[in-house]
Amino acid sequence: MKKFIYIPVLLFLAACSNKPKDKKAELAELKKQQADLNSKITKLQAEVGNTDSTAAVEVGVFPVQTGEFVNYVQIQGRIDAQDNVVAYPQVPGTITAIYAKAGQRVSRGQLLVQLDNGVVKQNIAQAEAQLTLNRSLFQRQKALWDQKIGTEVQYLQAKTTLEASEKGLSALRQQANQMRIIAPISGTIDQMDLKLGQVIQPGQNGIRIVNAENLKVKADVPESYSGSVNTGNMVKILVPDAKDSVETRVTFAAKSIDQASRSFAVEVKLPERKGLRPNMTAILKIADYTKSDAIVIPIKAIQRSEEGDFVYLINNGTAKKSTIKAGKTYSGKTEILSGIKAGDQLIIDGATDVEDGDKVKVTQQSN
Repeated sequence: MKKFIYIPVLLFLAACSNKPKDKKAELAELKKQQADLNSKITKLQAEVGNTDSTAAVEVGVFPVQTGEFVNYVQIQGRIDAQDNVVAYPQVPGTITAIYAKAGQRVSRGQLLVQLDNGVVKQNIAQAEAQLTLNRSLFQRQKALWDQKIGTEVQYLQAKTTLEASEKGLSALRQQANQMRIIAPISGTIDQMDLKLGQVIQPGQNGIRIVNAENLKVKADVPESYSGSVNTGNMVKILVPDAKDSVETRVTFAAKSIDQASRSFAVEVKLPERKGLRPNMTAILKIADYTKSDAIVIPIKAIQRSEEGDFVYLINNGTAKKSTIKAGKTYSGKTEILSGIKAGDQLIIDGATDVEDGDKVKVTQQSN
C-alpha cells in the first residue's frame, strides 16, 4: 500500500506550495523522487519476501517400521534333466534290428538296437559244444580220481580245461551283449537318427534318453558371491517361456571357482512340473542376505551429498535432515543400518523441495 500512497501525497504538497516554481523543473523533481521511491520499494519487497512467507511445503510421508528384508542375486540359467544320457554302442557294427523310436517311453535295461552278431553267435554255439564235452571229460576224470585211479595231473588238466571253456563262453556272451544298445535309464527317447543297415561307431552314433520327470536348473554364479551363496539358500526360479515359477532351495553349490569364467556352479532340483523341458531358459533369484527385523525405506527418499547419504524426517511439523548409513538395496528398497528408527515419519514425495527446518504439510501417506 505504501507504494500507492507516497506519490499522491508528494504531488499534493507540491501543488499546495505558495512558492512559485517553474512547472517543468517541478515535474522533473517529482519524477526523480518517484523513481527513487519505486527502487527502494522493490528492494525492500525482495528482502522481506521470504521471511514474511508462512506457506508450508506439501509432502508425502512413509511411516518407518521394521520388517523382513531379503536381497537376491539374479542370474540366468537353464533347465537340464537329472537323467539325460546318450546310449552308444560299445563296438562298431551294422544295425540289423531297431526296437524303439523317438518319443517312446523306455525302461532301464530295455533292448533298443541290435547289431549284426552272426559270427559271434556261431562262436558261442561252438563254445557251448566244447564246454559240454569238457564238462563230461572232467566228470569222468573226477570219478576216476575219487577211486584213486589215474594221476592228479590228469584230474587237474581236465579241471583247468573245463574252467577255460566256461570263461571262453562267458567272454563270447559278453561280446554278444556289446553288440546291442541297451537303455541305461528309464525315460523318453528324445533323439534317434539310426536306420537299418547303418554302420555305427562307439561315441559317434547313439540314442538320447531323457527323464523329463526329474529336472534341475544349472547356472554359474560370479565369484564375488562365493561367501553368500551356498547349498540351502532360498531361490525363486522363473521360467518365462513356460510362464511358470517355483520357490525352492539351492541343492548344490560348487566349492571350486572356474579359472576361465571366475564363477562357480549351482544346481537347483525342480519339483515335478508340467510344461518344463530341458534347455529352457530360467531366471534364478538366489537369496544371499536375509534379515527379519530390518529398517527398510524406498530408495527414492535417499539423497546424497559430499558429507554422505541423508533423508528428511518430520519433526513437529518441520523437515529435519538426518544422516544415514545405508546397507543393501534390492527392488527399489534399501536397508538402513543407522540414522532412522521405527516410528519416524520419512518424507518421500517432495523430499527434494524441502530444506532443514522448512515447514511441511503432509498430503499423502504411503505404506
